[in-house]
Amino acid sequence: MKTQENFVLLADAYKYSHHKLYYPGTTKIYSYLESRGGQFDETVFFGLQYFMKHYLEGIVITKEKIDEAEAFLTQVFGRNDVFDRSKFDYIVEKYNGRLPVRIKAVPEGSVVPVNNVMMTIENTDPECFWLSNFLETLLMQVWYPCTVATVSREVRKIVEEYFEETAADASKPAIDFVLNDFGFRGVSSVESAGLGGAAHLINFLGSDTLMGSVMIKRYYETQKVYGLSVPATEHSVCTLLGEEGELDIFKHILKTFPAGVVACVSDSFDIFRACSEYWGTELKDLVLSRDGVLVIRPDSGDPVFTLLRVFDILLTKFGYTINEKGYKVLPPQVRVLQGDGVNVQAIRSIYGALKVNGISAENLVLGMGGALLQKVDRDTQKFAFKCSYAEVNGKPVDVQKHPVEVDSHGKLVQSFKKSKAGQLKLIRTDAGYQTVRKETSPGFEDQMITVFENGAIINTVSFEEIRERAVVVREPQEV
Repeated sequence: MKTQENFVLLADAYKYSHHKLYYPGTTKIYSYLESRGGQFDETVFFGLQYFMKHYLEGIVITKEKIDEAEAFLTQVFGRNDVFDRSKFDYIVEKYNGRLPVRIKAVPEGSVVPVNNVMMTIENTDPECFWLSNFLETLLMQVWYPCTVATVSREVRKIVEEYFEETAADASKPAIDFVLNDFGFRGVSSVESAGLGGAAHLINFLGSDTLMGSVMIKRYYETQKVYGLSVPATEHSVCTLLGEEGELDIFKHILKTFPAGVVACVSDSFDIFRACSEYWGTELKDLVLSRDGVLVIRPDSGDPVFTLLRVFDILLTKFGYTINEKGYKVLPPQVRVLQGDGVNVQAIRSIYGALKVNGISAENLVLGMGGALLQKVDRDTQKFAFKCSYAEVNGKPVDVQKHPVEVDSHGKLVQSFKKSKAGQLKLIRTDAGYQTVRKETSPGFEDQMITVFENGAIINTVSFEEIRERAVVVREPQEV
């Protein structure tokens, strides 16, 4: 499904002046994308195929779109010597509106340490030297799915760590549904829900963000629906009969879904009474007789202290077993879902507190909303898109910035924003990924491959391949 947006208008306004501002004789602009650091030491590369299919593939420039852009941009600048329609008319006339650029990138799902190149772009027609960085505005937006995929994967690392230490079953299927995406309502757009929701599903399978699965099916060559969910209440359900009717609501929920998983938010009035008097006393036999799991959900209060008290009540009321690793496990019919105040730091604190109190990680599942899909920005992983090579008047030119800045002590220091120079390749050695100049390390193959050339997408990837590449590989534990 192609976008209805006018491609000619999909750039920052100032970029329409660059065809004049590049030094006379410029015929090539070559730029790259990297994560310059940030919250995490490595980044999952994901989302480029969506942007190429949705915005760049095929005929994207037409005379009608240029006409619209010309009228619009004349008003934007208040002058007629900035936007030059002939630059776009040339692409229509010579390439039938297809983009004469080449994009190389690491295969999606690759986990690349920060400060390494992940994507490059260059023009394939010397007349279109201005086009490479014209596309920065759009291509830079890949930071969002990359960052969400990275955050989700970092949570997976934490979950796997504590499952290995405290849970009887630390297998992939046991962990796939531990972190659930609750972020649809908290994002800025439906497109963000699709991109972020899909990014999360690289690492887990639990999701209420349906657009994530929709986007995967549309753009990532699969018929499988990846995001899976269960019946669950919200406060409008549980407060319908008031505080005095909460127990009747709980009974109705158990009778409506007598088998399988059902989740029930239980903090509408008093989460501790709900666990002790309702679930753990009045409804205990009904809960334990179900062929399925009741997931009790606190939704307010400090996550760590609330969960510890909830587990203390449930373990007392329902009893528990001690697993082979020495940690307490509720009966299989009862689990707890924490979906409030959940972020990467909170998750580590929660699991750490459970471990200290002898409670297995397998008792808990998580829901993450805004912190997963919305509380990220381009600087979470410090994404940058910079020109590193050009050709001017027939000569190759290394292009680089290396600014100095004043630190907190008033000293001049080299900025972390120093960019790379030359044409680049990403190689893989025994020590891992490394970015080098294209002409060096001839014995090492470039890990980036051509994915787009002159309007056509090359080397598409399936979501299954992406998930396989992004799997967390843990070092074997010493015995």
